[in-house]
Amino acid sequence: MTLEIKKFKAHPWHGVSAGKKSPEIVRAFIETVPGDVMKYEICKESGYLFIDRPNKYSNVMPALYGFVPQTYCAEEVAGRCMSQENRTNIVGDGDPLDICVLVDREVLHGDILVDAQVIGGFRMIDGGEADDKIIAVLKGDHTFGDFTDVSQVPAKTLKRLKHYFLTYKEDPDQPDAPKEVEIVSTYGREEAYAVIKASQADYAKHYNK
Repeated sequence: MTLEIKKFKAHPWHGVSAGKKSPEIVRAFIETVPGDVMKYEICKESGYLFIDRPNKYSNVMPALYGFVPQTYCAEEVAGRCMSQENRTNIVGDGDPLDICVLVDREVLHGDILVDAQVIGGFRMIDGGEADDKIIAVLKGDHTFGDFTDVSQVPAKTLKRLKHYFLTYKEDPDQPDAPKEVEIVSTYGREEAYAVIKASQADYAKHYNK
C-alpha cells in the first residue's frame, strides 16, 4: 500500500472536507477552546490561526468553537434566516458556518479537527447579518455523546452558550449602546441540517469555480 504524501498542509477552510456523513456528522475545525483568554480566528488567506482580539472582561467560551469546512454564509443562509423568522434585509456574514461542540473533557488548544454530531443550533443575527451557530456534541463523548437533539441539552448549558454570544461584544463603559447581537430562535437537528446544506450551497456558488 502506497501512502500519498502531501507537501503542504491543507487549508482548514478550503482544503478539508466536512466529511461523507455531513450534515449529520461533520468534521469541524476548532479555533477556540474553553479557557482561552484570546479570541482566535482562522486567517482566511493563509489558514493559520491569528489573535482576533483579547476576550473582553469575564467572557469565556463554554464549548469548543470553530467552523464547518467548505461552508459559507451568504445568500442561501440569509434567505433561510429571513424565511424562517419572517425577517427582511438580512445578509450573510461572509464567514464559514460557526459550530459549538460540547465535550466533557478538557481540550488544551485549538487548531485541531474533531468529528461532531450535529444536534441543533441558534439562529443569531449580528448587526443585520445571519450568523447561525450550529450546536454539536463530540462524537463518542462520555457525557454528551448520546445526545441526538438540542432538546436534550441541559437548559443551563444552552443558557451559558447564549449568554456568551449575547454579551461578548458588550462594553461595560457603554451600557446604553445599542445591542447588535440577538438570538431569535433555537432550532433542532433537522433545521441545523438545512442550515448546513444552505451554507454548503453558498460555498459551492462562491468558491467552487
